[in-house]
Order: sequence, then C-alpha cells, then structure tokens
Amino acid sequence: MKTSKFDLLFNTVSYVYIVLLSLLLAYPVIYTIVGSFKTNMELVLGGSFLPKQFILDNYIEAFTKGGFTRYSLNSVIVSSAVTFLDTGTASMSGFAFSRYNFFGKKFFITLFVALMFVNLGSITMYPTYRVLHAAKLTGSLLGIIIGMVGGQTGNILLIMGFTKTIPREMDEAAIIDGCGMYKIYFLIILPMLRPILAVVALFAFRGAWNDYIWTLIMTISRPHLRTLSVAVAQLRYATNDAASWNLMVAGAAIAVIPILIVYAFAHNQFISGLTSGAVKG
Repeated sequence: MKTSKFDLLFNTVSYVYIVLLSLLLAYPVIYTIVGSFKTNMELVLGGSFLPKQFILDNYIEAFTKGGFTRYSLNSVIVSSAVTFLDTGTASMSGFAFSRYNFFGKKFFITLFVALMFVNLGSITMYPTYRVLHAAKLTGSLLGIIIGMVGGQTGNILLIMGFTKTIPREMDEAAIIDGCGMYKIYFLIILPMLRPILAVVALFAFRGAWNDYIWTLIMTISRPHLRTLSVAVAQLRYATNDAASWNLMVAGAAIAVIPILIVYAFAHNQFISGLTSGAVKG
C-alpha cells in the first residue's frame, strides 16, 4: 500500500513530537544524575552540562552527614508496606464490587468516581493526624504507613474492570466444588489479576516513595523517621554552607534511582497490565 504525502508528514511530525516530549521529560532526571557528580560551586555558577570532573564525594557526604542509610531504610519499609496494603485492599475491593451485589453498591461506586475529582489529600491530613495521634501512632513508621494507605479509587476501578473480564463460570464451578468467597478470591481471582496488580503495585510504590507532605508532617519533630523525599530537602543545609546544592542533588539522585530500577524490572508487567485492561475492559 502506497504511503501518501499526508501520512508521511503526519508520521514525521508525530515522531518529532514524541522525541521532543521524551527529551523534555527525561532532562530533569538526566540533569539530576549528572549534576550529582558536580561540586557545589559548579552547580551554583552553572556553565557546562557535564561536570569538569566526576566526583563521588557528594554521595559519600550524603550518606555520612545526611544520614541517608537510615532514611533509605525508612523509605524501603514504608514504600514496601504501603504497596502491599494498597494492592491487597484494592484487589479485595475490586473483587467485591465486580462480583457481588449488596445494598448501596451503586451509591458507593458513584461516590468513588465523584471523589476522584477532589483532592482529598489536603482535606484529610489533619483528621488523619488527629486519629493517629489519639492512637499514639504518630511516633512510629506504622503511623506514616497507615496514613498513606487508602484513597485508591482509580486502582479499585482498574481492578473492577479487569475482574469483570474473568468468566463467572469459574466462580460457579468453584462453588460447586465447595469453595467459598475467600477461596474463590485467593485461589482463582487473585492469580488471574497479576497483570493489573503489577500496575497498581507500581503506582502505590511510586506514590509512597515520592510522598513528601504527609511524611514531612509526621516527621517534623522526629528526624529519625524521615524518608528519602524529606531528607533530600534537608540535605541543602546539611553542612555549614549557605546552600549545599551538591548534596541535595546527590540526595535527589539517590532517591530517584530506585524508582528507575523498579520500573526497569517491572515495565513489561506494567505495560501488559495496562494494555490487557484496555483491551478486556
């Protein structure tokens, strides 16, 4: 089939647009990683994109003076726990909404969809903090984790749509074999939700790893509970310098690299889950 001039022009413009957009999105990450090897003077004065000399002192100081060993461990604990809890609760909710009818089901679904357009994070922070304070959980990582779990309307809807594509005959066959609701969920539905669960888990991990406001509120008077996202901002004044930009950029690089590694290993599952949901849903 012969390609018309219009199609050729359209493909060329689309390709150029994608390349420019990719460069625009990748530039901050690339600059952060490259800038982490510069001295503080180079960052302040600007100049060339590449450092005059690649140095590792920024990373060493970030871990020694900035305490990044503890903060990295805090981030791993919080992000892993939030990912597990978010994925588990979202999958259970999506399964229940897609497979069972109960009083108020349509109302709750409508409410969930409506609340997707409202920024509940800023509204619920103070009440959540007061509840956790009353439960004496504000002085531990558990309080930070509990405060991050929830607000998963989008994830629940994704799992609902994916679960509806699984034939109900499988549930009926399991019921005949004597399986109850929990066995159907754990033995039949959950293994088949792996593609979409990978998407939900990646979203949850990214959100918990990058969270700043909630973690800052919970750790203002408890520096030992800080995660990487909060510690990066504090690195600016980690030394006696007026502004230690070199340490802050190195800290930002340390914080962003794990996300890139997780996505590098999970991107196939992530794309598969999104495309499967789109085709099946």
